[in-house]
Amino acid sequence: MKLPQDTSIASKKLTHYLLAWREENDKSAFLMTAGYTSKDAKRLEADLRNQLLPLDAKLADRDEYGDKYLIRGRLEGPNGRALRVVSIWMFEKAGGKWKFLTLYPDKT
Repeated sequence: MKLPQDTSIASKKLTHYLLAWREENDKSAFLMTAGYTSKDAKRLEADLRNQLLPLDAKLADRDEYGDKYLIRGRLEGPNGRALRVVSIWMFEKAGGKWKFLTLYPDKT
């Protein structure tokens, strides 16, 4: 299944979570290996849309909030290095909209 191109990707999710150092579940160091820094939120959003959203999404979980899907793929960063990632997306029951939740390294 393909997710819609207009799926919501909250800029705060990128700037305050993925690209900001965190003591627990830090993703910024992983993304930095591909050249993403805190100044690259717009680039990361564009790359998520152009590189991951066109790939097939698979249903991963259902709960009272909505259906979660995962997309596995390669995310090529500003420095040309490609990262293997798993991205998580959700169709929210309450709002009836698609949104990006997170990503992490694909270790498979």
